Amino acid sequence: MDSRYPTAVSLFALAAGLTILCLGEAAAQTALPTINVGGHAARRTTHRQAAHPQGPARPTTLVEVAPGPSGQSSENDTALGPKIDYPAGPKEMTSSSERFFTGGQVNAIPFYRPGEALEVVPGLAVTQHSGEGKANQYYLRGFDLDHGTDLALYLDGMPLNMRTHGHGQGYADANFVMPELLASVDARKGPYNVEDGDFSNAGTIRMQYLNRVPTGVFTTSAGEFGFARQFGMKSWAFMDGDILGAAEASVYDGPWLVPNRVRKINAVMRWIRGTEHDGVGITGMAYANRWNSTDQIPLRAVEQGLMSRWGTMNPTDGGDTTRFSISGHWAQLSETNYSRIEGYAVHSTLDLFNDFTYFLNHPELGDQFRQFDRRTMIGSNGVHGIRFNMAETPFELRFGYQTRYDDIRVGLQDTYVRRPYDAIRNDHVGEASLGLFSDVKTKWAPWLTTVVGARWDYYWASVGGLQNYWASPIVGFVGDNPAQPVHLWTAPFNNGASTGQLLSPKASVIINPFDDRTDFYLNFGRGFHSTDARGTTQTFSTTEASDDLGYVFAQRRPLLSPSTGAEVGMKTRAIDGLESALTLFWIKLQSENVFAGDEGNTVFGPPSRRIGVEFTNHYRPVSWLGFEGDLTMTDARFLGFDRDQADLYLQLLQPDALPWGTFLGNKPGNFLINAAPIIATAVLELGEPTGWFGALKYRYIGPRALTEDGFFKSPAIGTVNARIGYRWKEGWKFQLDVFNMLNSRSQLIAYGYGSLIGTDLLYRACNGVIAAPATNANCAVGRMDVHAHPIEPPAWRLTFGGPIEFDPSVKGPDLMEPFNLVRFWE
Repeated sequence: MDSRYPTAVSLFALAAGLTILCLGEAAAQTALPTINVGGHAARRTTHRQAAHPQGPARPTTLVEVAPGPSGQSSENDTALGPKIDYPAGPKEMTSSSERFFTGGQVNAIPFYRPGEALEVVPGLAVTQHSGEGKANQYYLRGFDLDHGTDLALYLDGMPLNMRTHGHGQGYADANFVMPELLASVDARKGPYNVEDGDFSNAGTIRMQYLNRVPTGVFTTSAGEFGFARQFGMKSWAFMDGDILGAAEASVYDGPWLVPNRVRKINAVMRWIRGTEHDGVGITGMAYANRWNSTDQIPLRAVEQGLMSRWGTMNPTDGGDTTRFSISGHWAQLSETNYSRIEGYAVHSTLDLFNDFTYFLNHPELGDQFRQFDRRTMIGSNGVHGIRFNMAETPFELRFGYQTRYDDIRVGLQDTYVRRPYDAIRNDHVGEASLGLFSDVKTKWAPWLTTVVGARWDYYWASVGGLQNYWASPIVGFVGDNPAQPVHLWTAPFNNGASTGQLLSPKASVIINPFDDRTDFYLNFGRGFHSTDARGTTQTFSTTEASDDLGYVFAQRRPLLSPSTGAEVGMKTRAIDGLESALTLFWIKLQSENVFAGDEGNTVFGPPSRRIGVEFTNHYRPVSWLGFEGDLTMTDARFLGFDRDQADLYLQLLQPDALPWGTFLGNKPGNFLINAAPIIATAVLELGEPTGWFGALKYRYIGPRALTEDGFFKSPAIGTVNARIGYRWKEGWKFQLDVFNMLNSRSQLIAYGYGSLIGTDLLYRACNGVIAAPATNANCAVGRMDVHAHPIEPPAWRLTFGGPIEFDPSVKGPDLMEPFNLVRFWE
């Protein structure tokens, strides 16, 4: 089907809805609806004392909180059209890099996919190299975070990062997050807070959903490339509390020659009595998505005119995923104490079909493979805090726990047009963890505050191989007799159990020597990420056999991989309306080791270190105008010498291997692969709570080394997104978003590695099509090249939204009102 057809249907539905609203307005009563609207435009929240103090925004943190800075309320936000009351930001923060955003601030900026909404966090870049149901690729502070390896994501206290995952360690899928439902986003960089444990080396982002809305909200969106989306949420009073229901459904084809055909449905239902910090609540979530994917393609095929940049090497790539969860919390707050207990249960599934190397490993059938993950995860978090004075010095003591258990069925199979024909790995994994933490905050003087604490983590994992002999890969034949295949059956030898524990001290110092406008921060902490449990019990390689078709030993790794980080920074509001922060940071990882789910093997990198600077600015000189300018620069390098890579490089330099050029990009070096040296963002916001509004966002990601030696590099990425719209005082909203409006033709993501396609001379030599000598090392590496996924071309999306009210007297929008002269300056 033509991908424009869904767009036409969506536009027809949008036009029909507007027509009905206009007819309804003509017949409506003259009385205005009882909708509570108005308020203030979305603003970045700083940490000064608010005019009307309220309870804590998040009692699990170490800081006192208030509704927002003086003159900037976080309530009455109209970013979605109807008024929404968002929670207040923290009054004090423990580092210069920490930021708090309301859901209104998140939704004030255009974003192409749900994960990109998190780019409100300074220095964070979110990309995608496959279908719209696969977890995003994240970049932060010189980390190529893959799908979440060193960036901890949480939603309503539930961890999104998956341990021992089929596609990659720490896989964190944020595609089920509904941005309109967000109440707040709390972002912290580095491992400096005791409640931040696994996967928090680069940072931690905690998202919180709304508990209730004053009036219901709906949005209908339609756009280019078959995009259409319907969203709605509404609250009801029930059993001395409130129920909030929300749902979305969306479709999208994209510009690809093989349409993505994304089909996503998503729903949330929650009940809460009291408040988030002094009450009880329970939430249920359900999500399902399926898609086709156009993965990265070899640039040589595009440059030689063999395929379009919108094409694919394997039209059967794609996947499907589901996620179901139930979670709850109990919280109590008093003048001197606070407590909170959370519990959750999650069941998720994922099937992925990818082909990254084409005909390198399987010259006839191709290299498509299936990764599957089925898991049930249960866990609980708890914290209790006590405030007291000792010798007229105020203290805040806090202690808590985090526990989690994952029951996982995970595996990797070779496939042909999504049909498996062997099983490289098929495992049942159980993984449990317990974390205990405590810290004390002391205000020694009006200008000096310290926070000192530690956390202890204990992990246990058990791996049971389910791969049977006949399903294991064939690696050769006895005497070259096809009737006597040799299978690489590793399941009996890669079973076992492993444990790990780690003590992580953390400390922060906050100094305010001059006035209440400038603060200085010192932070130190030990962090870690867990290792895929399969890599901790592995004895033999699952993909390699020796020359005599025997087993190849694989090195086992510890279950926990520690890091050490520190930063020093300053945050100032010396100029009215301007908040600036400057941070110098450093972090060292003991090892960049991760389990490569694409291969079924553990890849162990040498130690690494990152040094960088982060400069953020938010300026709102008047109520209708705001600027945001953020810059992060990082120098990221491996430490030590990669002997395995040096051995491979030496093989590729041999006289019989040299002519094929496979040594290019394989020289040992110290560049951290795909680490972004520069990430910059500039944002312009215009508008009041009602009337015309707009936004402009520019994002820049600097060129990145794609190989250790830096021979292959990615181009820089620079995109501009824009928004213009109108909000009626009755709560209606109409907006137009334009993405990549300057038509950047850069690569959304790029990799440097070896592959083979049918037109490569090396492919023909390795498979005997031509009489040319090629070594085993040449054929194992393939032709080195950049493999990239292009940025989508310019695209527009129209959104119409407003209040969900069942009162027939509710007035619709006056469609002529936006054409009246608007004077922002008056």
